[in-house]
Amino acid sequence: MENYMNLGNEKPTVQLVPGQAQWTSKNGNNFYIHGVECILEISVKSDRIVRFRYAPYGLFQKDFSYSTAHQFLEADTWTEFLENDNHYTIQTSLIQCLILKENMKVTILDRNGKILCEDEKGYHWEDNISKGGEIVLMSKKIQSGAFFFGLGDKAADSNLRGKRFQLWGKDHYAFGKNSDPLYKNIPFFLGLHHKMAYGIFFDNSFESYFDFGYERKNVYSYWANGGEMNYYFIYGPQLLKVVETYHQLTGVPELPPLWALGYQQCKWSYYPEAQVRQIVNEFRTRKIPCDAIYLDIDYMDGFRCFTWNKDHFPDPTKMIAELEQQGFKTVVIIDPGIKIDKDYWVYQEALEKGYFCKRKDGALMKGSVWPGLCNFPDFTNPQVRAWWAGLFKGLIAENGVRGVWNDMNEPAVFEIETFPDDVRHDYDGDSCSHRKAHNIYGSVMAKATYEGMKLNAPERRPLVITRSAYSGVQQYSSVWTGDNMASWEHLWLANVMVQRLNVSGISFSGTDIGGFIETPSPELFVRWIQLGIFHPFCRTHSSGDHGDQEPWSFGIEAEAIFKKYVELRYQLLPYIYSTFWQHITKGTPMIRPLAFLDQMDTETYYRQDEFGLGNHLLICPIVQPGVEGRWLYLPSGCWYSYWTNEKFYGGMETWADAPLDVIPLYVKAGAVLPQYPIMQYVGEVKIKQLTLKVYYHYDHETSELYEDAGDGYGYTKEECCTKKFITFGDDLQFEIHQEISGKYMSSYNTYCVIVYGLPYLPKEVCNDNEVIGFEYDKISNKLTFETDVNFKRLLII
Repeated sequence: MENYMNLGNEKPTVQLVPGQAQWTSKNGNNFYIHGVECILEISVKSDRIVRFRYAPYGLFQKDFSYSTAHQFLEADTWTEFLENDNHYTIQTSLIQCLILKENMKVTILDRNGKILCEDEKGYHWEDNISKGGEIVLMSKKIQSGAFFFGLGDKAADSNLRGKRFQLWGKDHYAFGKNSDPLYKNIPFFLGLHHKMAYGIFFDNSFESYFDFGYERKNVYSYWANGGEMNYYFIYGPQLLKVVETYHQLTGVPELPPLWALGYQQCKWSYYPEAQVRQIVNEFRTRKIPCDAIYLDIDYMDGFRCFTWNKDHFPDPTKMIAELEQQGFKTVVIIDPGIKIDKDYWVYQEALEKGYFCKRKDGALMKGSVWPGLCNFPDFTNPQVRAWWAGLFKGLIAENGVRGVWNDMNEPAVFEIETFPDDVRHDYDGDSCSHRKAHNIYGSVMAKATYEGMKLNAPERRPLVITRSAYSGVQQYSSVWTGDNMASWEHLWLANVMVQRLNVSGISFSGTDIGGFIETPSPELFVRWIQLGIFHPFCRTHSSGDHGDQEPWSFGIEAEAIFKKYVELRYQLLPYIYSTFWQHITKGTPMIRPLAFLDQMDTETYYRQDEFGLGNHLLICPIVQPGVEGRWLYLPSGCWYSYWTNEKFYGGMETWADAPLDVIPLYVKAGAVLPQYPIMQYVGEVKIKQLTLKVYYHYDHETSELYEDAGDGYGYTKEECCTKKFITFGDDLQFEIHQEISGKYMSSYNTYCVIVYGLPYLPKEVCNDNEVIGFEYDKISNKLTFETDVNFKRLLII
């Protein structure tokens, strides 16, 4: 028996296989291969998504997942079923699945006959004698030159090959590189070989494992200690298409409020009220932009959720309203542990209604977290989720809190790490043990919190942040990477982990800038904010016992650089917001590793530091101390340095100067990059003019600017606007075309257009055939002019 299949059983167990196919049946696009020992259900969900479910002994389990993937079906997908002497074939317009009659092993090919994914031993299982059910396993051949990406928040190199990982959410304080498991449970990964990409989503919430050639170098495998072998194959062949299609299965978020893409400040803990006010006043006095201030557990009365410590915060409603007048939205932490206290109203309600998790023998699940001994709500019960949502009335509807941060929801318990296996859960009517519910507990808590914010502030878009998560959590919540450290290794991890989360379906993600544990040096703090402003979720957070971590805590130089980059974040908000819109409409990840930008160039597969934000920005952070530059790799095409406007050609390495106040940042040639004026918070000033930075290129390039009110749900009723810019040129002229759609009217009526890199001396600028004035700086090769927002064609000759 291979080691990777020995899961710690006291006695060797028999591994069972499906056996020979006996007969087939069909129901719509669901095909059933009936074997000697099990049934294989193959469901064609779309032309590029095929689902595989195995039922040992012919018994399928209830078809339900908190990922919501089981609900997906694309209508009118063409399929064809063929049979020959030794195999069956199921075809779509893009792929073909071959199932051997001899052993029911599966091979998936593209329509040209190229192998994408091929069973090795294939599906097999062990009866779990001690705990019931089956241990379900799948092994497949690693194709030559294969790379693997994804799997959530794993603190490892981008390429997963040669490694093994566990999914069993854990409160891993001060994790390091290759620490495993961590907080999140995302059983989705991508394979890439011969420049063809595919994805596997193993939708099973039990403790699971993924081996990418660790045990046997030419085999990858995944298995779970219960549940079904239930996985979705997703065809690309582009990496980005795989991620976009995965979002069709597991959902996308709604647009966040625009302020949630601003800078946010957090600490364990800001209290009492006087300190909170001092912090926000410092931001405004020093003119460092910031949109949110966080309150950690010390705002509560004895760490009791949904309460206030009236000694520290005597009038929270008044304070929150006055903070909002200064442009600060208040975000509070809420943990799952409810203090055992007969005089505590939340505890009383949950106890009376039977909403707490119970042990197998009926005793309440009890464990210590921050309030002391606690019981824990069963968020897998829809009645509990509805009750939990109602609890936010005080914080949201009455106090005016604008965001909620869910922590400790792996779930974490101090003495024993997490719940024992025998804890029972409702699981939306399919009662189970914690073995099945552990990995989804954080997600369903985040879902209940999201529903609470929607219920109690229906006119506003919610901001929820969660530490633990399962696939599909992106529909309800943003995430951060957990309790990191102030070290250069963790700065490197911050970059790689956020890239991985994005291609694993969770774009709205970030890290504790500067590190949660210990204190960063000024250099490290500066390099971290330079990276952090390009992450969708941008928040500094720290543990107060390690010192202050506000922007002004590291000296005048560090503060000035910090301010420069947070200001840049606010200037880039229209681009970042448009990238988020692209994410929710197409499923495209906001952050894109280099291989996802240029899949045809195999050199990009080996690069980990460089990444794209949206379609047109490329970033390469400085992740080592004491350096003033670095080599980096540019993907194919032409690129401009954001700082110098110098033009570079891709498909090769280039040197980038990077003194302390510079992060290597590039703009794709042909891009139209929209920018706001500097503001201290979203909504501080009415935008009177939008800047468009345009980068000359001879070939056609399309850029999109999305706009709406920045909050509320008017955008779901077409109260939004999309502006598409198409640029192209030659050696003598350059054109910018604009196409506008939508009802939303922007507050500005002019653009300031700045064009870089013209290969000729400009003589004339025409706005829809009308000649307009311009300024041209020959030294910097920068052309500047103003135009109305409704232009259709700009011609520069």
